[in-house]
Amino acid sequence: MIDRRMMLAATAALAASPALAKIKAKPFDPAFPRGFIWGAATSGHQIEGNNTNADSWVLENITPTIYAQSSGDACNSFELWRADLDLVKAIGLNTYRFSLEWPRIEPAQGQFSHAMIDHYKAIIDGCHERGLTPVVTFNHYTTPIWFAAQGGWTNPQAPALFARFCEKAAHALAGGISHALTLNEPNIMNVLKVVLPPQAIAGQRAMLEAAARAHGASKFAAGNAIDIDDIPTTTRNLIAGHKAARAAIKGVRPDLPVGVSLSMFDDQAVGAHSIRDLMRAELYGPWLDAVKGDDFLGVQNYERMVWDDHGRVPVPADAVRGVRGAEIYPASLGNSVRYAHAATGCPIMVTEHGCSVDDDTIRARAIPAALHGLKSAMDDGVPVLGYIHWSLIDNFEWIFGYQVHMGLASFDPVTFARMPKPSAAVYGAIARSNRLPD
Repeated sequence: MIDRRMMLAATAALAASPALAKIKAKPFDPAFPRGFIWGAATSGHQIEGNNTNADSWVLENITPTIYAQSSGDACNSFELWRADLDLVKAIGLNTYRFSLEWPRIEPAQGQFSHAMIDHYKAIIDGCHERGLTPVVTFNHYTTPIWFAAQGGWTNPQAPALFARFCEKAAHALAGGISHALTLNEPNIMNVLKVVLPPQAIAGQRAMLEAAARAHGASKFAAGNAIDIDDIPTTTRNLIAGHKAARAAIKGVRPDLPVGVSLSMFDDQAVGAHSIRDLMRAELYGPWLDAVKGDDFLGVQNYERMVWDDHGRVPVPADAVRGVRGAEIYPASLGNSVRYAHAATGCPIMVTEHGCSVDDDTIRARAIPAALHGLKSAMDDGVPVLGYIHWSLIDNFEWIFGYQVHMGLASFDPVTFARMPKPSAAVYGAIARSNRLPD
């Protein structure tokens, strides 16, 4: 029998051994590498307002709908984009991620608006005038109504139609962009299938059927709302669309880094026979193979999922929670980034991360805590290009309308004045110094 004295002696001997000394953990380095991307993100439909040619506009205003409210004027950023850029600069960030609105640029099939392309070029130029780096998403969910009425991403022609749009936009805009994302979270329906309750899935089907009837279509499929039976077909076409769009953009500017962003949880396994790995295959599997060889992968992480042998384990009773009950778990960012790189070999850009809270002090604490985990992953060898927070401003959060608040700033829905929150100062101080507080 090994008694306590023998155990203590063995432990002391190990601690003194040269082998253990070699693997002693090095001190945490709070400094980020020079040139690290510090940004905030938005998407066109969520902030611009009155995007009436978009599939989402149809769904927001159809009966029945699962949307809490219509986007309406949103943050009026179509007019006030300069104020948004000024806000990014004032916070102390060096990068602005925004999206092109395909419904504005190609409102009718094959008809491209020079005025709308010029609008987005002005935003890119405005970034450079303020010393900001533009990271541009070519499609952040919303597609033109004509595209959705042709079956959206279930249509076999969808990849070619999307690639044509990307080529047109790239000819005018790619020269001023630092990094391009073809698609935003194209695996979102795989994720929503897991997190949405059955009544929401049924409501979505009724909403899409109503939209199809209203547009005389056999199927109406939106960029972020499709029938769950169409997920396999949609996934295949989205992967083909990403690859075709990447080739189209590279054909215009070969040196432009091009990637795609994925919605990724920090998936954790508990107990024997956890289904964690099966769920990873369902949520991300095809995409993790598809992006291998891309210039970078955008990771968009908000929470963790804990899986046992039956399914998802409930959030701990004592967890800090967001507005809709999601756990605020800062370590999820670093963990998801580690997995994303290990699974793909791609350099990582955090293209979204944040939390939905009305108490901004929670956000102010969560940002540095999450960045600590991210920097630890970087120190362990994970190549991370930057961190872009979601979102710059409270905005239209899809089916939840304006009930969810994820911004570093709020806005007045009448005057549209932007009002930075205290968390913006916390994040900005880290970005300006390029290091976490000691």
